[in-house]
Amino acid sequence: MNVWQTKRFRIDLRRPQVMGIVNVTPDSFSDGGHFADAKAAMAHCEALLRQRADILDIGGESTRPGAAAPGTDEELARIVPVLRHAVTLGVPVSVDTSEPRVMAAALDLGVDIINDVRALQRPGAMEVVAADRSAGICLVHMQGEPGSMQSAPDYRDAVADVIAFLGARRDVALASGIASDRIVLDPGIGFGKTVEHNLALLARQRELMVLGSSVLVGWSRKSTLGVVTGRPIGERQAASVAAAVLAVERGARIVRVHDVAATVDALKLWRAATQEQGETSA
Repeated sequence: MNVWQTKRFRIDLRRPQVMGIVNVTPDSFSDGGHFADAKAAMAHCEALLRQRADILDIGGESTRPGAAAPGTDEELARIVPVLRHAVTLGVPVSVDTSEPRVMAAALDLGVDIINDVRALQRPGAMEVVAADRSAGICLVHMQGEPGSMQSAPDYRDAVADVIAFLGARRDVALASGIASDRIVLDPGIGFGKTVEHNLALLARQRELMVLGSSVLVGWSRKSTLGVVTGRPIGERQAASVAAAVLAVERGARIVRVHDVAATVDALKLWRAATQEQGETSA
């Protein structure tokens, strides 16, 4: 797919898109509470756009390993003011949520994309998104729930199992009347997976292309990068950017990141080198 149809925008995926993360939570693994205040989160949205983010992804529930879910009312209180501001900024806005009531409220505000780590499995979620008729969706693979997902991740073959799950959820979405160009798929790096599982998903990422849907990947600051490099969360920018470029090189069309400016620059270089290679071999 070269286009991602969303509520207000048809996003051209021929150029890889950079999705900037805005965590409106007190307990995010990577930016723990820095943007929990609505005004700080709004300012961060604007800062990410100055860094050339293509899409803003705003979430009010931390999905870090061991995280406890907020109540729906609390999640709404965190994100609604930020979403209301973000939709005025002229770029596609995504809400990172699994709660149908939050999805409905966000779509009513004009939010373009539902990004769901539970792949629309909660009762009513698929129906909310299908009823909108145009909103984009990202279906994410996660084994288990954030509170326990890292206790003992187990797969027959992590890559094959992720592909099977995402294909099945995509098919349910299609059967619910959601057009294929509205759907992107995310293998869920770090969501119920060991270091070995995550690295296998990167090494074999091209296998996800068999599903025929565009792929979104989020490696930014993940613990696997810490294991590989020995770096704490605040020192994983280089590894995060490298992982994003590798993901794009292996077929991802959207990368979800904290370090927008560095990722944008790296992808500019990747595109320039790719175009040069194409011209040389023509």
